[in-house]
Amino acid sequence: MPYTIKDMSELTGLPASTLRYYDKQGLLPNLKRDGNNIRIFSDDDYASLRLIDCLKRSGLSIKDIKKFIDMAGKEGALTGRLEIFRKRRELLKQELENLKCILDVIEYKCWYYEKACEAGSDSAVKNLKPSEIPEKFHEALRHLHCTKR
Repeated sequence: MPYTIKDMSELTGLPASTLRYYDKQGLLPNLKRDGNNIRIFSDDDYASLRLIDCLKRSGLSIKDIKKFIDMAGKEGALTGRLEIFRKRRELLKQELENLKCILDVIEYKCWYYEKACEAGSDSAVKNLKPSEIPEKFHEALRHLHCTKR
């Protein structure tokens, strides 16, 4: 089904200016134009835009996304394309692990201040022995206090 730039902008949530930019950068090599040189998007272009958005959100630069797209259909490029996704996967796994550590600390601090509010003072919580702190927060405490794991 053909889509105008306005249609595609609404479908993807990407501004028309971004769609034009992606086209100018060569990220949509199969994009068609009508007799008036107006961009006509297809379902395949939609799928490409979803992938471009995913790659961009994963931290890949427009330049690197272009390299990925340029590999399409080239003999022997499957391995290179696979490697791009493997690298992204590893980086995202590390980022998730880092975010989990941050969330653990935030969860601990929420618990800490909830208990402090109940007691009317943070000294009641500050002076707790490690055995009095729920086990699920011990990892967060290690992050906060630079203790060995």
